[in-house]
Amino acid sequence: MFEDLNFYNGKNVFITGHTGFKGAWLCKILVDLGANVTGYSLLPPTQPNLFDLVKIKSRINSIVGDIRDFSSLYVSFKKAKPEIVFHLAAQPIVRDGYKKPRYTYETNTMGTVNILECVRMSETVKSFVNVTTDKVYKNNEWEWGYRENEPLDGFDPYSNSKSCSELVTHSYKSSFFSNGNVAISTARAGNVIGGGDFAPDRIIPDCVRAAIKNEEVFIRNPNSIRPYQHVLEPLFVYLMIAQKQFENEIYSGYYNVGPDECDCITTGELVRLFCNKMDNKIKTKVQPSEGPHEANFLKLDCSKLKKVFNWQPRWKIESAVEKTADWTKAYIFGENIVKVMDAQICEFLNKK
Repeated sequence: MFEDLNFYNGKNVFITGHTGFKGAWLCKILVDLGANVTGYSLLPPTQPNLFDLVKIKSRINSIVGDIRDFSSLYVSFKKAKPEIVFHLAAQPIVRDGYKKPRYTYETNTMGTVNILECVRMSETVKSFVNVTTDKVYKNNEWEWGYRENEPLDGFDPYSNSKSCSELVTHSYKSSFFSNGNVAISTARAGNVIGGGDFAPDRIIPDCVRAAIKNEEVFIRNPNSIRPYQHVLEPLFVYLMIAQKQFENEIYSGYYNVGPDECDCITTGELVRLFCNKMDNKIKTKVQPSEGPHEANFLKLDCSKLKKVFNWQPRWKIESAVEKTADWTKAYIFGENIVKVMDAQICEFLNKK
């Protein structure tokens, strides 16, 4: 997947949302590859959180700021002089989008406008990747995967705000970067699992909390099908896209990032696998959701990513769940989670 892991050595990289689950993993990977990383984000969204646990703050230029505050963002961006930008900052929870729709749109849509304005006025950026979601598509409850040319019309405020983020990116790409001076891509990733996710209203973090507290975990929608994948899968795709389009603008575009269809499983099956890997020490109970609408079927067709980059997912769902459980056990028993992450990254890259 990577011809040259040394590509990021010495590169100036700017990450929004760096204190989140994905952001913390991405910061660690980039720093380990020798990149000069500047992160711009709110404080970590949960306690505990992966960003603090891996002590990545001391290894990067970490700036606390709100993506909605353009003036603050622009000052930080200008000082960083980034060559590559990963935009991860978001309000990422579907149910929180119903509770705080205005905040969700301000963050997810106008936040994208703000970071693209910084890129537009930059003299250093060559590669920009906007991380969105599989939920940007108009969901027809199909049992087959959505392709990149399907209509973008997310149902709920979170999903729709991410659809808007996509459209904003498309507009900026056409209006300001058509000359190829900055390569622009979006990556529409499926549901992510992995060690260090403590977010509310996500099933694996709910299972982790239940294991720690010896409580039952309630499964709202056990028959919902999602494209679950380990966090390292999309992260290394983001890195691959950013590198390839940095070297040749022809690789810029819009890409789905998800597992093969055989690894798209129900939430109930995901919980069963995770509980099994946790030695069945988690008690589960189905509690039908009385909350707002959530899709039942959601899969991605990743044929484009496979064809353009000769890419294939590296870990099957069983392995993804196993690695998540291994990290969780290490955390619960006070082991060195950084070593666990290092080992998992090396294994993912097939390095000894």
